[in-house]
Amino acid sequence: MKIALLGYGKMGQTIEKIAVSRGHEIVVIVDENTKEYDITLADVAIDFSVPNVAVNNISNCFNNGVPVVSGTTGWLSDYDNMVALCNEKKGGFIYASNYSLGVNIFFELNDQLAKMMKNLSQYNVTMEEIHHKQKLDEPSGTAITLAESVIEHTKYKGWEVDKATEEVNIPIKAIRSPEVPGTHTVDYTSEVDSIEIKHTAHNRQGFALGAVIAAEWLVDKKGVFSMRDVLGL
Repeated sequence: MKIALLGYGKMGQTIEKIAVSRGHEIVVIVDENTKEYDITLADVAIDFSVPNVAVNNISNCFNNGVPVVSGTTGWLSDYDNMVALCNEKKGGFIYASNYSLGVNIFFELNDQLAKMMKNLSQYNVTMEEIHHKQKLDEPSGTAITLAESVIEHTKYKGWEVDKATEEVNIPIKAIRSPEVPGTHTVDYTSEVDSIEIKHTAHNRQGFALGAVIAAEWLVDKKGVFSMRDVLGL
């Protein structure tokens, strides 16, 4: 499989190593200094760029018939437009806020727990996410995905960073600490007890491996998919 890497920061470099170790060829690498490239050399593109170029990267893939796996966060106000373009061009697209296989299992646990807690209004939900200081968005896309699932099934109307009213919006505490790949905690607390679920990433390899597995799965498929489709969840 021939892969285009759109974004060549720490994640892009880790994806490159894992993709090559799985027998794939990196045919295009795009970083902040790349002016021109031919995306059609690739069977699939993996986008871990930055929010202000993600839409252009994804659009370029669809317009040239290249399926794309995107893990860039912070651009989702344009997500519906990208879905429409994908369908118009009969492309293939996977977006996930987190490609870690373990995190996607964590998403399912979070969803099931939220359903179980639906009618237990005595519990208030708080969330915490910890990442390395280079992470640009706050809170993380993963934390937002977790919060949206809880909101779907419980009394909450939205989420806020740090200063939320627990009865209305879910407070998300965002911490930036050196060399932390990603830790996410969801806590339900009442006057008598607490229930907590937590995922801790030990390194970036889990995120990169999941992205490569998603790219392998997406080749030759048409439509808009999620990691639930990739993992058969």
